[in-house]
Amino acid sequence: MANKKVAIVTGAASGIGFSTAEALAKEGTQLVMADVNEEKLKNAAEKVGGIYLAADLSKRENCKTLVEMAMEHYGRVDILVNVAGLQNVCPVEEFPEDKWDFMISLMLTAPFLLTRYCWPSMKENKWGRIINLNSIHGLVASEFKSAYVSAKHGLTGFTKAAALEGGPYGITVNSICPAYVKTPLVEGQIADQAKLHGITEEEVVKNIMLAKASVKEMLQPETVAEVVKFLCSDVASSITGIALPIDGGWTAN
Repeated sequence: MANKKVAIVTGAASGIGFSTAEALAKEGTQLVMADVNEEKLKNAAEKVGGIYLAADLSKRENCKTLVEMAMEHYGRVDILVNVAGLQNVCPVEEFPEDKWDFMISLMLTAPFLLTRYCWPSMKENKWGRIINLNSIHGLVASEFKSAYVSAKHGLTGFTKAAALEGGPYGITVNSICPAYVKTPLVEGQIADQAKLHGITEEEVVKNIMLAKASVKEMLQPETVAEVVKFLCSDVASSITGIALPIDGGWTAN
């Protein structure tokens, strides 16, 4: 990947988003970072040398503002990495309707809007990399995660459709589908699952999160970031439209 590419990374204050920003920064990429947590985002941006926008990307106007900020500051966008998201463990019959709307807006509509707004710059430059941080739940389902699974399955479909449109212009669109990654988001899920099932947090990790994997260890954010970096490289120019599992063999079952 040539130096001085410009990348937008959402969910960049911590976890996979921050690790991705850090990995791209080491390649010389200029960063525009977004997250809802302003204090953590400011600290993260200072660490990797990026500019940042603290914003709730479930709001359409904030998605547009983020891309406009990148264009005004750098004059182009080459890479978009959609990481921002959240989980909610809840039975369908109890799932709050407003929470459904929020999760779909953040994890499906926002990636569409950001892609749409970045597309003209990538098309003009005949080069673009869009990476949607998906999940194993973009390929399979689990109970009590109806909104999350729906958003991630939708993201898989959107990735494929956008990839078909982007190919003639040198734009690749891919999604990465990791199993459980050791992030603050997942650590919160462990506590929620323990409460829901009436078991210990250690039992959640062993008997729920890693039950279907043949490699019995949780992923690190840095591992996912390295895969993002590869898909952003020139050698990955013919890889597009995929939903790449990093799941320890989960989907081999």
